[in-house]
Amino acid sequence: MRIVIGEFVSLDGVGQAPGGPDEDTDGGFAHGGWTHPFFDPQVMGGALAEWAATTDALLFGRRTWQVMAAAWPGRAGDPFADHMNAVRKYVVSGTLGDHDVPAWNNTTRIPGDQALDRIRKLRATEGRDLVLMGSLTLARTLLTEGLVDELRLMIMPVLLGGGKTLFPTDGALRTLELVSTTVSATGVHVATYRPATGA
Repeated sequence: MRIVIGEFVSLDGVGQAPGGPDEDTDGGFAHGGWTHPFFDPQVMGGALAEWAATTDALLFGRRTWQVMAAAWPGRAGDPFADHMNAVRKYVVSGTLGDHDVPAWNNTTRIPGDQALDRIRKLRATEGRDLVLMGSLTLARTLLTEGLVDELRLMIMPVLLGGGKTLFPTDGALRTLELVSTTVSATGVHVATYRPATGA
């Protein structure tokens, strides 16, 4: 399987609380839901549908999984919601128990202390894309460990001035190559990157 990270990010690399005001207020973050003015159903919705078509499983950290598990089960009836609810899901958590994961069907818990080993094993299995959404701490860890095969970004034309970011801050140089890009009518760059060959 390929590990793919898919994120909404601001121009300054922030990915915190894209969906709603109360999604994640850590650090006093006051801009929750900042993506809404920029959503373009044609370009962005089309890209999400295209990406879903190659997704065999989803990967989440605990907080993002809990937000999604509270939202998606009640949205059955459109193709993307049906996909989100039916696809295999993995949640990395040291605090959730196996009794918590039935809140969103087809979810398997990965204990936090086993995360990298289990994710490496998933990556080595047959399949298409294992897609990480949100879950910025886990995304940074996978980028740091060199476990990301593709990075899909929807880069919004906004500066948030602070908040949780996607990118590692360890001083390492990581070269990417641009695979595809398109721009929505709302100014969102939908861009796909892969690690550069030999990087």
